[in-house]
Amino acid sequence: MWQALPDEYVRAQLTVGALVAFGVARVIAGGIGAQRGWRIASVTQWFIGAVAVFCLPQLLGLLFDVNTHTAFVELQGKIVGAGVALFCAPIVSHRLGYE
Repeated sequence: MWQALPDEYVRAQLTVGALVAFGVARVIAGGIGAQRGWRIASVTQWFIGAVAVFCLPQLLGLLFDVNTHTAFVELQGKIVGAGVALFCAPIVSHRLGYE
């Protein structure tokens, strides 16, 4: 019958997905922000808010759902991926000359 995926696979897939999505979006936003004169601190704050909205379904699932283990594993993957992306994206933007 149907077998559940191990926690490591789910966590790794969500980590890579969040890393790619937020990393690429943050580098693009850094380039657009540099052209339009936005403060880099405000771009970073917007992305921190976007990560909070991105993780909100799992956070609500963790608080209100009966299957909290799955929500916790998904939340871990999303937070780790988004955290690494928001740490590394300014470095890549700086190397590209945007920041």
